[in-house]
Amino acid sequence: MSASPILITGGAQRLGRHCAERLVDDGHPVIISYRRERPELDALRERGIVTLPADFSTEAGILAFLDRLRAETTSLRAIVHNASAWAPDASGPEAGATFERLFRIHMLAPYLINLHARALLEACSEPQRDIVHMTDYVVQKGSRKHAAYAATKAGLDNLTLSFAAMYAPAIQVNAIAPAMIMLNEGDDEAYAEKARAKSAMEMIPGPGVIYQSLRYLLDNRYVTGVTLPVDGGRHLR
Repeated sequence: MSASPILITGGAQRLGRHCAERLVDDGHPVIISYRRERPELDALRERGIVTLPADFSTEAGILAFLDRLRAETTSLRAIVHNASAWAPDASGPEAGATFERLFRIHMLAPYLINLHARALLEACSEPQRDIVHMTDYVVQKGSRKHAAYAATKAGLDNLTLSFAAMYAPAIQVNAIAPAMIMLNEGDDEAYAEKARAKSAMEMIPGPGVIYQSLRYLLDNRYVTGVTLPVDGGRHLR
């Protein structure tokens, strides 16, 4: 347990929300960012999780979020960059705008937050401070329909190496690269069967495996500059 909070960007739903709730269960104060108001936020607030609005699709929105963050806390135990946008490639005049939006969410926001929130991490009195980037299995193989998504997640993966080198030994910087972890609302059994067949483990494990991976990184003082794959052995297929 730390007196300094852990920040999770994009923490209102799915993996981010699960990790936020589990961290609170383990006694950690948590701050999350969210893009739009949603009913789930009330339940998080009732549990003592601080919720800060953020628009990472523009540089001005990223910097405004940093102002809110500094007004909320004077230190951070860790930053988990979970905010993401799953968007297919656009065609025609919208293609560039789609790429730029994904670049800002997946790369520029983590880049600027890492730079501007460094002082908050250094102000933490705990012996370990962490930055964790949530990347994606698709970084390893690319994507026919989500090239911009894959490329910007690959950029985030590379930022892991740069910031790990810049911030060592005081701050550890690592990444987690999930594949299929949980289904979306509306996914049918045929889709689930196809998804399970892609990994050697032949399962859709649920968000608990991401929290286990995050805890490993938050609890290990001798790991930095690595990407931890959580993909069920897809490379074996």
